[in-house]
Amino acid sequence: MAPAEHSSRQYEQDLEAIRSRVLQMGGLVEKQFYDAMNCFRTLNAQEAERIIAADDEVNQMEVSLDDACSHLIVKRQPAANDLRTVMATIKVITDLERVGDEATKIARAARAMQQRGLAPIEHEETVRIMADSAGRLLHNSLDAFARLDQKQATRLIVEDEKIDSEFRSVMRNVITFMMEDPRTISASLDTLWVAKAIERIGDHSKNIAEYVVYIVEGKDIRHTDYAVTQQGVV
Repeated sequence: MAPAEHSSRQYEQDLEAIRSRVLQMGGLVEKQFYDAMNCFRTLNAQEAERIIAADDEVNQMEVSLDDACSHLIVKRQPAANDLRTVMATIKVITDLERVGDEATKIARAARAMQQRGLAPIEHEETVRIMADSAGRLLHNSLDAFARLDQKQATRLIVEDEKIDSEFRSVMRNVITFMMEDPRTISASLDTLWVAKAIERIGDHSKNIAEYVVYIVEGKDIRHTDYAVTQQGVV
C-alpha cells in the first residue's frame, strides 16, 4: 500500500469517528430540547434542574470535538474538499452546543414559572406546535448531515421560515393577551422567552442543513436565497 493511500484511509477513519461523535452530540441535544419542552408543559422544577445540569455534558462534548478536529487538521493536513468538511463539521458542533443552550433557557423559564407559582398561558399549545416544527427540522438536518444528503438539506432550509412565521404569530397573540389582561404579563413574558428559544433552535438547525450543502457542493449559501431557487430542482 502506498503511503498516500494509507494516509487517506486513516484520515477517513479519523473523520468518520468525529462525525459519529457529532451525531451522538446531536442526539443528546435533541433529547435535551424534547425534555425542556415537556418541562415547560409540566413546570417540573426538579426536571428543569436535571436539564440545566445536562448542559455541562454538551459543553464538554463541544470542547472535546473541537480539539479532535484541530488535531485532525494538524496531523493529517487535509486540503481542498477534506479541509472544507472538517471546517463545516466544527461549525455544526458549535450550532449543536447553542441548541443545548437554548434548551437550557427553556428549562430555566419553566423553573422560574414554577417558583413564582405561574401557570402556562393559553398559548402553550401554539408554542408546542412551534416546538414540534423546530424538533423535526433539527432531527432531519442531523439526518442530512449523517448521510451528506444535499437534496434533503436544501429542502429543509426553507422550512425555517415556517418556524419564524409561527414565532411572529405567537408574539402577536401573546402581546395582545398581555394588553387585555395585565395579570398575565409575567407568564406571557416567560412564554415569549421560550418561543424565542425555539425560534433560535430552528435557526441553528437550518445552519446545519446549510453546512451540508457547503460540504457537498462547496457553496457557502448563508444569507442567500439558494434554497428557494433550488426548490423546483431538488
